[in-house]
Amino acid sequence: MPGAQDLLVLVVAAAAGALLLYPPLARARTWRATITPLASIIGSGFLVLGPILDASYGMYAPVVMAALCVVAWAFGSAIRFNIAVIERDGGDRPAVEERLDAAASWTLAVAYFISVAYYLNLFGAFSVSLTPFDDRLHAKLVTSLVLLVILAVGWARGFKALERMEQVSVGIKLAVIAGLLAGLGRYFFAKAGSGDLVLHPPALTAWASVTLAFGLIVTVQGFETSRYLGASYSAATRIRSMLWAQALSALIYMTYIGFLAFALPAGPQPPNETAIISMMEIVAPVLPVLLVAAALSAQFSAAVADTSGSGGLIAELTKGMVPARMAYALLVAVGLVLTWTLDVFQIIGFASRAFALYYALQSTIAAAAAWRSRSERWRAPGYLALAVLGVVIAVFGTAFE
Repeated sequence: MPGAQDLLVLVVAAAAGALLLYPPLARARTWRATITPLASIIGSGFLVLGPILDASYGMYAPVVMAALCVVAWAFGSAIRFNIAVIERDGGDRPAVEERLDAAASWTLAVAYFISVAYYLNLFGAFSVSLTPFDDRLHAKLVTSLVLLVILAVGWARGFKALERMEQVSVGIKLAVIAGLLAGLGRYFFAKAGSGDLVLHPPALTAWASVTLAFGLIVTVQGFETSRYLGASYSAATRIRSMLWAQALSALIYMTYIGFLAFALPAGPQPPNETAIISMMEIVAPVLPVLLVAAALSAQFSAAVADTSGSGGLIAELTKGMVPARMAYALLVAVGLVLTWTLDVFQIIGFASRAFALYYALQSTIAAAAAWRSRSERWRAPGYLALAVLGVVIAVFGTAFE
């Protein structure tokens, strides 16, 4: 018989799922455009970020989370500006901006290579987490098998059939997160009422804490997907959808980290990639099963989306000289190498560096576009500073150890 906490989690998750399926909302154009970046931002990062921040920054975890959200918002502002500029100028852009845009696209394709390995290594870890085979060897074997399945499907038939999973997986993930926040919130306020909130001291200080935060930028990445939805949505809709996605994800992340940092005892030290499962079992026994279900659907659909996106991007950049199928094969080869040579946290660090470099290039494009517009020139120094920050993150970002 489920307890009151389990019932709360299940009821809120079911209600959130029903709301997401509510036809007027599901059909709303701006909401449909918002779902793609929102699902990317609070996808994989949600599963690993809480335990990492709690273990590394203790009571200051919400401050670091806020800083990550602010930096992501700033990079998002540069991409939103670029969307507006492309809409305004059409194909009439200076050659230097076109070359920078091509370089950014290549960087994003490489970042996708790494992020697919990141998603599927989490898939492997969560798939064995509640079984007798809960170890890194079996997790890596599962990851390798799924990489090969994705290659076989993509090579033979493309991803149209698998891509239909995306809307379902997004609904499952957001519904489970709603249930998790409800259960965690009730647990937090019960602890606060009894005076039992905890204050963990930070494990990191000074420069080490900054470089780790740099290495976590990928956990708030995903808003840039709005930049590439031009075939389906207008520039105004894409800009608005990115604003909504970043605002909602920041609210979700800040609520989650705020509750987790002060309500739960210290998790396993050091936390592993599935530490969130044991931490949430304290909150509600039903949460581990729900989290595993959400993780498996979310990671697989995200990996399919990024594999498809990367293959298409490389085919476009090479004007068909490297077809999408060959790009899929290269991505899977890279994924297998990363899987068997690095752990999940190291892959997260590399992915953060790749996306930081992409954001640096997008910020450079924004600075150049702002400088050539007399009315927007005041924006150029800020975008240039963001470009420098992106390079600093790419150079100095470190992985969690």
